[in-house]
Order: sequence, then C-alpha cells, then structure tokens
Amino acid sequence: MSYEWRSTSIKIILALFFISLLLFAFSFVNHTAYTGESFAKDYNLPIGQSMFEGDSILGENQSIQLPLLGNLPFMAHQIKSLDLQGILITLTTGTVPFDFTTISTEGIDSYGKAQGFEGPGYLTYEGNQLAVKAPHTYVWGYSAPYKILTKTSDGVDVVENGTVVESIPTSEIKNTDFGGKYYNTTTIQNWYNYDSDKSNFTLERGIVNFSDGRNNISAGNVSIIFGDNVSDYVAAYPDGTPIVLYMGNVTEEDGEVYSTSLGSHPEYGDGVREFNARSFVDAWNNTVIPPNSSGNGKAYIDFGSASDSNAPGGSASHGVCPPARVLRAAVLAEGFGLPVGMCGDNDAVLFGFNPSEDIKVTNNHDYPVKIVMWTEGSGTGMAIYGKIERFIPS
Repeated sequence: MSYEWRSTSIKIILALFFISLLLFAFSFVNHTAYTGESFAKDYNLPIGQSMFEGDSILGENQSIQLPLLGNLPFMAHQIKSLDLQGILITLTTGTVPFDFTTISTEGIDSYGKAQGFEGPGYLTYEGNQLAVKAPHTYVWGYSAPYKILTKTSDGVDVVENGTVVESIPTSEIKNTDFGGKYYNTTTIQNWYNYDSDKSNFTLERGIVNFSDGRNNISAGNVSIIFGDNVSDYVAAYPDGTPIVLYMGNVTEEDGEVYSTSLGSHPEYGDGVREFNARSFVDAWNNTVIPPNSSGNGKAYIDFGSASDSNAPGGSASHGVCPPARVLRAAVLAEGFGLPVGMCGDNDAVLFGFNPSEDIKVTNNHDYPVKIVMWTEGSGTGMAIYGKIERFIPS
C-alpha cells in the first residue's frame, strides 16, 4: 500500500470519526420528533397507494430536506451506506435528507423508497409507523363505474369519478367517439333511446373495496398496476363484479369435468337454442371468483328469445339450461351452494334471471377458483363441458 493511499485512508477514517462525534454531540439538540402518522399528515403522503419496489413514498416530492443542525443523527444512514456524495452535499448545504427508517417498520429504505418485495405492494400504517406491505397471495376488489354517461332531458352528461366533465346535447350523441371493445356509438344511441332519464351507461370501470384495504383506483390505473389482461377482464364484466387482480405463488388444480349435450327441442327452435347455449358458455368461461365471494358471468352477452307460452312475457332464452346444468354440477361438486338464479330441475335457469349477469356462484373456499367451459361439435349433438380450476397457495 502506497504512502499516499495510507494517508488518504487515515484522513477518511478521521473524518468519519469526527462526523460520528458530531452526531453524538448534536443528538442532544432538539428536533421535531416524528411518527409515521404525523409525518404522513405533514407531508401529505399517499397512504393506501399501490407501490412497486423502487417507488418513492414521497410521491411527487423527490426528497425531504431538513436543517442539519438539530437533525444531525439523520446523517447516520449516509455514513452507513458510504454515500460520500450525499455527505458532501449535506455538509455544504447545511441540510440532511430525512431518514425514513426512523418512522417505518418494513418495506421502506432510509431514503423513502419501497423495497424488499415483489408485485404491487401498498403504503400503509403499522401502528403509528409507516410500512410498504407486500401484496398478499391474492388481491381482489370490486369493479365500479369510473366514467359514465348519465341520460338527461336534453342529452347526456359525461361523469368522471363523480364529476360532470362534459354535457352533450341529444343531436350530438351520434357524433361521439366513446367506443370500447364491447360497445360503440350505436350501442350508446340505443341505450339513450330506450332508457329513462337519469339512467347510466358505464364507459370505464375502476376498482373499489380492495381485499387488503388499499386505495380505490381509476380505470386507467387498473392496467398500470395490474396489467392489460386484468384491465380487459374488468371491462368485460358488469359493475359490482368481484375481480381477482393479483395472485402470487399458487398451484393450479383441476376439478372434475362435467358434460352434457344440447339435445333437441324443435318447438323452441334448435338454432336459437344452440346460439343461447354457446352464449352461456362464452358468458361463464374463464370467470374467476375470489375467495369467499359471489361472482357472475360477463356483461354484453346476447341471448336469443324463443316463444314459450309458459314463460313470463311469452318468450324465454331456451338453450341456456343444458350448459347451466353443467355449471351447476361442477359448482355443487366443489361444495358450493346452489347458484342464485338456478334451481335443481332440468330447466336449471329460473325465469326472470339473465343467464350471465344475474346468476351468482358463491366460492366458499379461501382461495380463488376459475370456471372453465367449452363446447365440441355443433347442432343438437353439440357437447358441452365444464369444470372448476382451483388456485391453491403454494
């Protein structure tokens, strides 16, 4: 080791020793004593916000600088991490960055960045301290209208997160461009022409009432935080649907496969029956139901009507009962109760219930399940299959 290097090393050690003495001396100088809760209120931290590793809990604030005099102990984290540049800036500016380890219990480094977990965590309180919690094995919430159209006497109001952002006169509705994957301008015009004043049409859905208590999120943040696949799933299901947003380490386990065939009832029209059976399968296939929750099928599913003098109104969606029997068999075999909107008869779907949105399947497990349905063949001999997939924690 050269003389110059030994000399430099000694100087660094002496400097750090000197700083340590200063830390000890100034630790007796009065400074503001923060808890996580008081700091969050003073600096308006986004408690409940979803966060990924590396995100700053400060939000738009890059850092919190405090006077060095009276807060000298906060230099300790700079010294421990050998942040020589930070130490130099602190000594030359007379300010020191706040040490967040003094007001946090987990998931936050000394500079206020989230650390030590994978997936979408969230900022919360633990007692009166701060913590960024890792996501639970399952995170779910409920879809809720975020951006809607409300029908008025002379047009529609565009309402976003409860605030009217635009009013569109009746004559201009045909020129709107609110088209989504499941609706278009014609859909909106038909809704406007047939629904009553003050009725709503949902354009975008956010998520509310999270299982882990984190903040509600807008439609745009669904894809940012949980991905495009989850965003597409939310868009396909009606308001109020329970949505599994995240799953950690799980093992997929298949339940027993149940099946039937469409059969023939020419008095109702076997063509419309096949259409309705396929629609039922589309409505329920890949529906994921969170733990201890009641789920439904998709929105925007069309069912045809067949004349039936015994049905209320003189018609019914015949053809949905064969796939409904398959769904019922898989659900009951899983230990779930009889779905709302079904009965134990051969005609499994009760009159007055939409075969997709109104039927409710209750998952009484402590883990999510997925309903899987498919068909093979066509015509009256079309085979219909269904099963339950379980997502068991690994």
